[in-house]
Amino acid sequence: MSISSNASSASRNGSVDDSTTTTTTDSSELTHILNRRQEIIDSQEAGIEVPRTFKVVNVYTEFHEFSRKQIKDYQKTFNTYDTARDGFLDLNELKYMMEKLGAPQTHLGLKKMIAEVDEDHDGKISFREFLLIYRKAQAGELDSESGLNQLARLTEIDVEQVGVSGAKNFFEAKIEQQLRTNKFHDEIRQEQEDRRREEEERAQRRQQFQQRAAIFQ
Repeated sequence: MSISSNASSASRNGSVDDSTTTTTTDSSELTHILNRRQEIIDSQEAGIEVPRTFKVVNVYTEFHEFSRKQIKDYQKTFNTYDTARDGFLDLNELKYMMEKLGAPQTHLGLKKMIAEVDEDHDGKISFREFLLIYRKAQAGELDSESGLNQLARLTEIDVEQVGVSGAKNFFEAKIEQQLRTNKFHDEIRQEQEDRRREEEERAQRRQQFQQRAAIFQ
C-alpha cells in the first residue's frame, strides 16, 4: 500500500500546514479513502495495528459552501477540544466536548456520533470529518435530536459565555425565525398552487366551450 511523500511528511510533523496544501480532486479523494480502507482491512486480518496517517487536504476547496472565516472558527472549536493535540477528536475528547456544551451523551451515543462521519474508520474524528458534521447539518441530513446535530447547533455560539439557558434561548429564537421563514415559503407555494389550479380550470372551461360550440357547426 503506497502513501504519498506529502502525507508521510505531515505525519512526522503531526499536523498539516495550510500554506502547503494542494487542491484534491474527487478521484484522488476517493482513491485515498479506498486505499486507506484496504490498508485497515489488510492490517486487521494480519493482526497488525494500523498506523496513523495524514492526508494533505485543502478544506477551503473541498468545503466551498463555508467561508474561510467559518472554517477558521470551526478549526478553533476543534482545537479547543483536541486536548491531545494530535489532530483528532477521540471518544474521550468528544465526551468532554459534549459535556461542556451541555449535551452529554452515552458511551454508545458517542460511538454512533463518531461512526456517522468516520470515513476512514479509525475510530476518531479528524478536522475534515469534523467539517462533515456541519455540512450534514446545513444540508438537513442530521436527525434533529442526534448528538451530531446538537454539536453543530451548540457550537454556533459560545456556551461558556451565555450558559446553557442562554444557548437554549438562542436556538428557540432561531427555530422561531426558521418557522416564520418556512411559513412565508409555504404561503408562496400555496399562491403558486392556487394560480396553477385557476389556470387549469380556465383551460378546462375553454375546452368545454369549444366542445359545445362544435356541436352547432
